[in-house]
Amino acid sequence: MKQLVKLNKRPTWDGRGFTYFLRYEGENGKRKWKTLGHANQRKAEEQRAQKEKELRMGYTEPGSMRLRDFMKDSLARTGDQIRESTQREIKSAMNDFIRIIGNADYQSITLAHGELYLQTCLDRGNSKATVAKKLRHIKRLFKLAVNRKQLDENPLQYIAMPKSAKKKVNIYADVQCQKMLKAAQEYTAEWYPKKSVKWDLMITVALATAMRRAELLNCTWADIDFDAQAIEVNTKENTKDTWEWRIKDTDRRILPLTGDIVQMLVDHQARQPEGYPYVFVPTERYDYIQNVLRPKDKWTLTDARLKVVNNFRRQFNMILKKAGIKKGTFHDFRRTAISMWFTNGMSEHDVMVLARHSSFATTHEFYLAVADDLVDRARAATVQGLRQKMVQNGAEAF
Repeated sequence: MKQLVKLNKRPTWDGRGFTYFLRYEGENGKRKWKTLGHANQRKAEEQRAQKEKELRMGYTEPGSMRLRDFMKDSLARTGDQIRESTQREIKSAMNDFIRIIGNADYQSITLAHGELYLQTCLDRGNSKATVAKKLRHIKRLFKLAVNRKQLDENPLQYIAMPKSAKKKVNIYADVQCQKMLKAAQEYTAEWYPKKSVKWDLMITVALATAMRRAELLNCTWADIDFDAQAIEVNTKENTKDTWEWRIKDTDRRILPLTGDIVQMLVDHQARQPEGYPYVFVPTERYDYIQNVLRPKDKWTLTDARLKVVNNFRRQFNMILKKAGIKKGTFHDFRRTAISMWFTNGMSEHDVMVLARHSSFATTHEFYLAVADDLVDRARAATVQGLRQKMVQNGAEAF
C-alpha cells in the first residue's frame, strides 16, 4: 500500500541539528508539510502513522490554508479597518516570509520559522528596525487568527524582536526655522501661485499645530474657525468638492491658532478663487484631481495621503537647500512643535492629547529629548569629582 505521509528531516536555522517534518498531499491534491519541532525519531514516526491514519479515514484539518491564502483571508476579514498602505506593507512582509520558509499551511508555523526568517533577513543586510517592522506585521496576522479562533496560540508570540538604537529626535533650531520661512517665501514667489504650495504659510501652521503633512494638505476652509482661532483635524467624505480621506488612527482633534496666523489665513483665502475648498492645495492641482483623476477612478485613499501635491519632497528639499540646511524632513516641523510645547511647560498628557500619539511611549521620547538634563548633571558631577581629586593630590584647582 502506498504511503501517504512521508517523514523527512530538515536542518535547524543554526545548522547544528535537525527537526522532523511530515510531507503529504491535502484533500485538494496540493502538497503540504507540517513541522513537528523535534528530533525524536520514535515520536516522529508515531505522529507520521497517526497522520497517515487520519488521511485514510478522510479526516481533514479544520480551516487548513496555505500562508498566501491565509493572508488574503485575513485581510479580507479586516477590510478597510486598516489603511491601504498598511495592507501593502503586510502583504510585502508575508510574501517575504513565504519566500524564505515556503508557502506552508499556516497551522504548521512554529517559532522556529519566525527565528529562521529573522536571521535570514539580518544575514542579507536588512536593518534591525526593518526586520522588527516586518515581524510585527506577520505576528499581527497570527494574532488576529487567534482572536478569530482559527489558531489556539500565536506561533510567533514569543519571538525575540531585534532591537536597534533609537534615532535622535530631529528638531529644528529657531534660527533654522527663520531661515526656512524666508527661503519658503522666496521659493513661493519664484513659482506661479496656481501651481505652487503656499509653503511659508504651511510651515507656519505646521510649527503652530504639529499637524502632519497629509493633515495639512487635506485641510479645508471649513475646518478653520476664524473667530475661535482654531483648526480642526477630521476625516473627509467623498463629495462633489472633496475626496475621501481618513485621519491617522481615526483621531479627530481641535488645535489652537494665533491671531497672526489667522490673519495670514484670511489673506491667503482672499487671494484664492472662490469655490476652492482646500487651504493648501494649489488651484491647478485641485482642478487636475477633480477633472481628470477622480472621474477616471484614478484617485485612492492612498493618493489622498501621499499624492495631493506633486513632487512634495523635492520642493521641500529645495527650500532646505535655499536655507542652507543639510538634513531635515517636513515631518520634523511636527517634532519641533511638540518639543516647543514641552519647552514651554505643557504636560506630557496634554501634549499626547494634542499630538494624538497612539502610545504614551512616543510622547515620552519627545519629553526626554527636551527635558532630560542627564548630560548636564553628569558634567557637574564630573567637575566636582575631579576638583576633589586634584585637591587631594595637591594640584591646583581648575
